Amino acid sequence: MKVKVISVLEDNYMYLIIEEHTREAVAVDVAVPKRLLEIAGREGVSLTTVLTTHHHWDHTRGNAELVHLQPGLAVMGADERICALTRRLAHGEELQFGAIHVRCLLTPGHTSGHMCYFLWEDECPDPPALFSGDALSVAGCGWHLEDTAQQMYQSLTKTLGTLPPQTKVFCGHEHTLSNLEFAQKVEPCNNHVRAKLSWAQVRGTMMTYLPCLRHWARSSCTTLS
Repeated sequence: MKVKVISVLEDNYMYLIIEEHTREAVAVDVAVPKRLLEIAGREGVSLTTVLTTHHHWDHTRGNAELVHLQPGLAVMGADERICALTRRLAHGEELQFGAIHVRCLLTPGHTSGHMCYFLWEDECPDPPALFSGDALSVAGCGWHLEDTAQQMYQSLTKTLGTLPPQTKVFCGHEHTLSNLEFAQKVEPCNNHVRAKLSWAQVRGTMMTYLPCLRHWARSSCTTLS
């Protein structure tokens, strides 16, 4: 499984996930469709499916144009408000694209129909991957716009926090530095925050790991992005 990280709009990420044997590709949160198709063409893959985390425009604005440019494309998600949706997914539902398995995880909080996608390949040494949209970012989470803070907490701790600790997390926005700078103001003596902030300043990358999520669940504050 190969993941192409595509930076779009002001601070969004969309993703192209490639099954390297079949050369089938799945996109997550399409905001700029022509750029996505350009990268898919350069990689020599066949785009078959769009997985959408939630209905907000910066994660779905490209769906309709993409379907127009590539008829027959499947657009999947958990919320009927998702633009150009062709199949509504349920919590716990599993999909398969070649060797790639996908488990759909409903994570209400940011929106009532927010869905995260947990991907893995059997007998593969690479760690599994989570595409978390606005449910989880580095050292933070999305605002709970349609649900309660308790629902968001349950999504983070019970649904996402129990995934394998080696899971790589690919989030929907680049808010790493601002989240960690805020966290350091709230908890100035937190060595974990200080180390992660130094790491982010050097690396400038959005990838995190689930042990960080478990830390935030135990922390006295919740950092919002």
